[in-house]
Amino acid sequence: MVDPRVYQIAVLASLLVYGMARLEFDITVVRACLVLLTAVVTQAACDRLTRRPSNIRSALISGLSLCLLLRTNYTSLAIAAAVVAIASKFLIRVRGKHLFNPTNGGIVALLLFAKHVWVSPAQWGSVAFFAFLMACLGGIVVNRASRSDVTYAFIVSYCTLLLGRSFYLGEPWAIPLHRLQSGALLLFTFFMISDPKTTPDSRAGRVLFAALVAFGGWYVQFQLFRTNGLLWSLAAFALAVPLIDGLLPGMRYSWMSYKEQPHDEKSRILRGDRIGTGMFGGPAPQLLRLLRREGRHEAVQQGIAGGAGS
Repeated sequence: MVDPRVYQIAVLASLLVYGMARLEFDITVVRACLVLLTAVVTQAACDRLTRRPSNIRSALISGLSLCLLLRTNYTSLAIAAAVVAIASKFLIRVRGKHLFNPTNGGIVALLLFAKHVWVSPAQWGSVAFFAFLMACLGGIVVNRASRSDVTYAFIVSYCTLLLGRSFYLGEPWAIPLHRLQSGALLLFTFFMISDPKTTPDSRAGRVLFAALVAFGGWYVQFQLFRTNGLLWSLAAFALAVPLIDGLLPGMRYSWMSYKEQPHDEKSRILRGDRIGTGMFGGPAPQLLRLLRREGRHEAVQQGIAGGAGS
């Protein structure tokens, strides 16, 4: 199976090129290249220091997302955002899992601690918006490895809150529909909150997490009247993911399937290192299902070998 990140990189890169060439995104080619290079170099350096396999593709996704969302008048701040985004994956971890979505973490950190930084939803235009929407929906079909349940749960929850508020206030339907036609919202929905490495391990946990983020973003925007509500909400509720994993344990996500894992990684899985654990530290029921699937697979392989040898 093709790495799902390849499709994501292609979509984000195409949108960035189109936005810079046709929609006049407020970012230069030089700055975009510097952000991407910084993300890749930081990822490579951290991988080398921690002796992890190279993960350049994830760094490119984070760098492209920063180029699409983050705006500043200072190149140094853009570079700093890329460093913080990638380094946070290695520095802020709980139970072997990084806590914050890299892009979200980098943006929120710069918004908190630096001036002259803002998030641009950009002037996408209707053509670019619907083309991006189709690409994102196509990604769910093509990329079966992605956890689309959190995407569906978030967009349903957020739309319900947004449309419900407009119905309560008696606003014309054109107003909430216009709010939903945002390229930044699509980027958040399909490439940020849906990050399988930072969402809860179980499906029930991901649905709960998505609903909490949607409510938090809605509350910040329409009750506190602050911008970037979804970004703040995702960063805040990311802190609750370890608790959700403890209450609703599940299989830890890996970009490779179990059969594609190296032998030492399989040993870690069978020991429970990558299996969600309950509140009292016991292995999740997924371990038993994993062992059963492995046993069935080996039985089939032995049957095929026996038939070939007879």
